[in-house]
Amino acid sequence: MRILTALIAGLFFSSIALPVSAAPMVLRLPGPSGAYDVGVTSLHLVDGQRVDPWKAGAPREVMASVYYPARDVREYPIAPQLSPGAVEWFERIDVQRHSLPTANVDWGATKTHSAVDAPVLPGRRPVLLYSPGGADPRTVGTTLAEELASRGYVVVTIDHPGETSEVEFPGGRVRWFDLPGDPRTDAAIARTMMMTRFADVRFVLDRLEVLAAGGNPDAAGRALPRGLGRALDLGRVGIYGHSAGGATAAEAMYEDRRIDAAVNLEGYLDHLSGEAFPIARAGTDRPLLLVGTDGFRDERFDRTWGMVLAHGGPVRRTEVKDANHWVFTDYAAMAPQLEFDGLLSRETRIKLVGAGDPCRSTPQIRKLMRVFFDQHLR
Repeated sequence: MRILTALIAGLFFSSIALPVSAAPMVLRLPGPSGAYDVGVTSLHLVDGQRVDPWKAGAPREVMASVYYPARDVREYPIAPQLSPGAVEWFERIDVQRHSLPTANVDWGATKTHSAVDAPVLPGRRPVLLYSPGGADPRTVGTTLAEELASRGYVVVTIDHPGETSEVEFPGGRVRWFDLPGDPRTDAAIARTMMMTRFADVRFVLDRLEVLAAGGNPDAAGRALPRGLGRALDLGRVGIYGHSAGGATAAEAMYEDRRIDAAVNLEGYLDHLSGEAFPIARAGTDRPLLLVGTDGFRDERFDRTWGMVLAHGGPVRRTEVKDANHWVFTDYAAMAPQLEFDGLLSRETRIKLVGAGDPCRSTPQIRKLMRVFFDQHLR
């Protein structure tokens, strides 16, 4: 099985043994703070013009979730954080990889705050794209996507199949991590991974243009919430991402003039070989926010982020204190709950999201994102 390549790549780590609860714990995600109820739908997008680099002969497939202000959420089911078919692989890959508890947590029971296929609130909205970190699924970016949708944005979260831990497609088919090696040590694989991500973003934007023009870009023509296409204002497009997704966001903006502003949440701006991305070498004339943490800062960030800052222009850098790399994801809320319940060690929590109180870090990150995109897209 190609999943063995993940073992070789070092994506799995042994879990920790800690006291257990009498019943499986159900984790909760913080609710959005904006004025709008949130709806969500999914898109299965197939690029017939591009071959998947990790699956010989197959067209490139992408799964996306679209979060949007909803007109009415009554009588519509609330989406789970993880789709049913993804839960098993999330437990095998993501839970193990982050040294989270393998028992006494019901990983499939976490609910979002978004109503599935709820009707769209009329009005044209700025569009934000989200690219997750390397090996992370789009589902761990739910909290921030819901927050921005509740503030009046349409947010499209994107999976990058092959390098993503698990992606469930319509019909229950699941694709898990199947890179042929470790992108953290193999420069050729790392380059292909990033170039594929840039192309995925362009492709998703292309398909959103079809949706905005009245078409249905879903591969199977699945019925979408009424009014979804009319809600997309593709004259106002932003992008944000975490880790490799942050690098994707910055470089995708540089390469695609349809994107007006970008937020890089702790992503290096170079290839593993040391070659800087074009945006680092040339700078940008569109707004770019670089957000890091004090727990994950290193020379590579200072060097590559310093390159783009040196060009001047609308680029700003800021830092979240008492935080670590995954504080920008749903783990910011999940890890402290696990620690409080005795299922996660303090050391593991700090390594994942930092020691800071999520009651401070989560509102801080939300405000950074909201203020930046409001300033440049509204």
